[in-house]
Amino acid sequence: MIGFACAKHFPSRNHGERRDVTTPDLIILHYTAMSGAEVALERLCSSEHEVSAHYLIANDGEVFQLVSEDRRAWHAGKSSWQGTYDINSRSIGIELDNAGNHPFSFLQIRSLIHLCKDIQTRWSIGPHAVLGHSDIALGRKADPGRRFDWEGLARLGVGVWPRNVPRRSVSERDFLKAASHIGYDVSGGLSSVLDAVRLRFAPSRTGPLSAADCALIDALEQAFVIDPSAKTA
Repeated sequence: MIGFACAKHFPSRNHGERRDVTTPDLIILHYTAMSGAEVALERLCSSEHEVSAHYLIANDGEVFQLVSEDRRAWHAGKSSWQGTYDINSRSIGIELDNAGNHPFSFLQIRSLIHLCKDIQTRWSIGPHAVLGHSDIALGRKADPGRRFDWEGLARLGVGVWPRNVPRRSVSERDFLKAASHIGYDVSGGLSSVLDAVRLRFAPSRTGPLSAADCALIDALEQAFVIDPSAKTA
C-alpha cells in the first residue's frame, strides 16, 4: 500500500482505479462531522455507504490509512476544480475527526502537517493544490470549516494564504474572472463563490461583495495560479 509510513492501516473496500490520470495532483481536506473517529472509520469502510478517504486523522493525532494513495477513494462527491469534475481521480482525501463546531486539536494538526508534507513530497503537489472540500463543492460542503487554521498551515507550505491585500474597486465580473482562474466553479454565479472564498479566507466577513473581497481574490489569484498559461477560460 502506497502511503504514510506512520499510519495505522485500516483498509476500506470503497475504492477503485483512478480515471484518466495516473498520479494525484490535489489534496482535499475534510472534517468527518461525526461523533468520533471510531464511528467515522466504520462509515468510511462500510460498503453500504460507499464513501471513503485515503486517510483519517483522529483527535489525538493518530493517523489511519484506509486506501492506498495510488487508488481512487470516494470522498469528494459532486465537485469541480479547474474545469474538471472527477476530483476523486485527481486527489488524495484526508478526513479530520471533528464534528465541525469545535477547534482542531494541536496533535491532530501536527499529524496533518506531517502527513500533507509527506504526500506533497511523494507526488510533487504544491501548496496551492491543498484545498478544502468547501473549495470544490460550492454551496454543498463547508468542511474543513471556519475553525480550521488555513493561515497557520500556509506558513508551513500546506495550502496558501494571500499577502498584501490592498483595497480596490468593486467588480463582480472581475471577481468571478479571477475566481475562475484560480479554479473555482463560477457557473452558479457570485453568491456561492463568494461564500466559499470567505469561508476559507475571511470567515467573519458578511454582506455584499466588497472592495476587500475583490482585493482578496486578486491576491489569491497570484498565490494559486503558478503558471498564467494554465488559466481556465
